[in-house]
Amino acid sequence: MKFLLKNLNVFYQNAFQKADILIVDGNVAAMGQGLLVGGDAAVFDFNGAHALPGLIDPHVHLREPGFEYKETVRTGTLAAARGGYTAVCSMPNLKPVPDTLPSLKKQLDIISRDAAVTVRPYGAITRGERGAELADMEETAPYVAGFSDDGRGVQSESLMRRAMGLARDLGKPIVAHAEDESLLRKGWSVNECAYARAHGLVGNDPESEWRQVERDLELVRETGCAYHVCHVSTKESVGLIRLAKFEGLDVTCETAPHYLTLTDGDLRDDGRFRMNPPIRSADDRDALIEALCDGTLDMIATDHAPHSREEKSGGLAGSLNGIVGLECAFPVLYTKLVLGNITSLERLTELMSAAPARRFKLPGGRIELGEPANIAVFDLDREFVIDPSEFKSMGRSTPFEGWRVRGRCLMTVANGNIVWRDTDEK
Repeated sequence: MKFLLKNLNVFYQNAFQKADILIVDGNVAAMGQGLLVGGDAAVFDFNGAHALPGLIDPHVHLREPGFEYKETVRTGTLAAARGGYTAVCSMPNLKPVPDTLPSLKKQLDIISRDAAVTVRPYGAITRGERGAELADMEETAPYVAGFSDDGRGVQSESLMRRAMGLARDLGKPIVAHAEDESLLRKGWSVNECAYARAHGLVGNDPESEWRQVERDLELVRETGCAYHVCHVSTKESVGLIRLAKFEGLDVTCETAPHYLTLTDGDLRDDGRFRMNPPIRSADDRDALIEALCDGTLDMIATDHAPHSREEKSGGLAGSLNGIVGLECAFPVLYTKLVLGNITSLERLTELMSAAPARRFKLPGGRIELGEPANIAVFDLDREFVIDPSEFKSMGRSTPFEGWRVRGRCLMTVANGNIVWRDTDEK
């Protein structure tokens, strides 16, 4: 199989340069201007579009096995491809939970059969994600990107200490959903804020996040474990992580597009604004942007979490937590952060591709001669309105619905295969 991508601005060795890319048998065979190929090769002329290393999302929910009515591996990875992603890490809140090798194998078999892009699952930290006893981490370690109980924080300090020590010995990171449940009020739905008080909603205290980050960082100091904090949303968490990095602890963190671009002042009584953690205050948003600019923030993940229409139809109080994001993350961030003069396209590429590739040892993160082609081509001048009815994901609930953005994904090449091509010529 041979094809040529012509007239691109290619992100190569940390800078953009004009080039064509020749892909032969799945690998980047040549790069340069004016490349020619024989008649047996397909040629795609992109007229100056930008070629980035394929995006990598370290935090998605593919829902299969167990919750196929929300999403499947096939639909979730097609959504990833449409958004420019060539690799994702899938969370373990499934049925069965991947807490043993036989349970994990059910998921691996589906991935092998149906995935359009690379999928590296997480193994569970505890059995059934119930926080009572450790999962069979030794058995699942060779097949997973790390260990997580995402959806719930590990409440037991002693159990988390044991998990961190074991993960250290296995050479895998602990990927933590930081949430102290003792600080949550029953029925919470949004950040503790003026909107919650005005509408009679139960607010979520930001301390429920940062207190567990604080606890876990102490355990990292004890154990030397590699530690990654999921969906950071509070200014206090940012401060704790910044200090931990200054100490030299092996700590990374992610946030999501909605925490960087929305605040609790944007809330509406609609299920597409309910997620966990909730959208926080303007001060929290500003602290995350500062962390993005100073290097404290390592990467941006979507926390793509599809639900059925019925499950998201109960407004802020009655909907399940979670929104979808794979198909709109890049244009939202490019429009708000790059065109908004907050950061550069080069830095955004690092956050959405190179950094997660390094941390979780995933294929891609750069475009290199002789390596498998994992490439996303974006038309950065193409303006469009985010329309969930166009999504490949079975989920439709996003707070970015109706936003006018720029940065359309024209093609995604994952492991040398064209897995998405935008045929809309508007």
